[in-house]
Amino acid sequence: MANIRDLKKNINYVLGEIIEMAVDMEKVNPEMDKSKTAAIIDEAINAFDAFSSRIYEKGVENKYMHYRAIINDLEAKGNELITKLNAL
Repeated sequence: MANIRDLKKNINYVLGEIIEMAVDMEKVNPEMDKSKTAAIIDEAINAFDAFSSRIYEKGVENKYMHYRAIINDLEAKGNELITKLNAL
């Protein structure tokens, strides 16, 4: 990660794409239970808020490790949400 701006863009892109995939699934499958996709969308929004607040934490001793942990957690959360979408 070159800077915080790129990290914020990556968080926005990854979680935004997951939300878009959930909305597209609802459009393609109108008979699908929308509460399941709504739960995934809510989880993605909550994750976005959590990652955004973690970026601006004060008093971090090792910034590199802090941002690296955010990147790893974003990847794990993205994979988890995509797995949930694929299971629908």
